[in-house]
Amino acid sequence: MSRSTARPQVPLTELIPPHVTVLVPWVAEPTDTDVARLQAAVSSIQPFELSFPTAGQFPNGTAWLKPEPFDQVRALLHAVIDAFPECPPYGGEFPDPHPHLTISSSDRGGPDVVAEANAALAVTPAPTTRLTELGLWREDAAGVWAQIGAVPVGK
Repeated sequence: MSRSTARPQVPLTELIPPHVTVLVPWVAEPTDTDVARLQAAVSSIQPFELSFPTAGQFPNGTAWLKPEPFDQVRALLHAVIDAFPECPPYGGEFPDPHPHLTISSSDRGGPDVVAEANAALAVTPAPTTRLTELGLWREDAAGVWAQIGAVPVGK
């Protein structure tokens, strides 16, 4: 079970559900104008089928699942990033982020987690879901994330 490096006693899924980060940090206190700007940024991207068929690992050890179709997911990220130049991804640390769904934090990841995930995916393919909206999330003082809204993808 993956855990937060900031709160190792708490499983990640108790802090935030599985997700693909689009842009963090985003606007601290989003206004209606910010939400409208986000909606405009994704209005030309039509909903699409999304799956996570393979696992990989970042150099720091974080294990992840790769979203497919990868190029469509990356285009969605860049549409949002381009619409909010005042919010560089990961505070500017990763200006061209790699879309992913984290399955194990850096201190608990490693090749074994990736191998186990890929073996499981070879036996039982990942389910497919339809991406129809972007969730808007906020982290509270205890480090727990909650959804505060959503923006539909497409028109």
